[in-house]
Amino acid sequence: MANELDETTGPVNAVGRDVNVIEKQLPVKVGFGSALFEIALWCAGIIPGLVFLFMKIGAKNYFQRLQQKIQADASTIDNYLEQRVMILKNVAKLVEKAVDLDKDVMKAVAAFRGGRLSEGERNAVAGQIDGCFGRLFPQVEAYPELKAHAAIADALQQNSYLQKEITAARALYNDTVNQWNSDVFSWPTKQIVAARAGYTTRIPFSASAEIKSQARETFF
Repeated sequence: MANELDETTGPVNAVGRDVNVIEKQLPVKVGFGSALFEIALWCAGIIPGLVFLFMKIGAKNYFQRLQQKIQADASTIDNYLEQRVMILKNVAKLVEKAVDLDKDVMKAVAAFRGGRLSEGERNAVAGQIDGCFGRLFPQVEAYPELKAHAAIADALQQNSYLQKEITAARALYNDTVNQWNSDVFSWPTKQIVAARAGYTTRIPFSASAEIKSQARETFF
């Protein structure tokens, strides 16, 4: 039997394909069959019904723990983003003293705030930070004396380190979100519990438009 997907002879898209994370949460639903399944368990005897009842309690507790892990993973991303904001503010002040810095950059830097972010805000703020760094560092590159500034050089190094940590934290967050999105559709126990609780899928972290644009540029 031939392979359904043959990477050597199958059709290919020579120009490639760009993909995006869909910003949509899917509600978890169950139909009449799930209710019939539970009724059948109780009709089969009190023991099967009680066993499934305890399984549902366990699934409910599992989802509550998983939500706390998602919150912790998201908080880790927020902490790194906040550190990047502090670096951005410090570098912007140093650069502003030496050159006529783009005023829009300074306005954007001043607009950043600390504190925890909602899921919707997190991607937007991360994209804004990426955009500000993308406009700030070319200013530094244009002035050798700024690159030689010890504080700026240290900030550039810290920014590089934090970006790697953010990437790792996003991967961990996305793994947990993927686990949630898979488990809420695990029938019967978890899906029934998720549907009764009104749970939906969660949206994984995605790259900002600024980063996607920069990834297409020539670096060397």
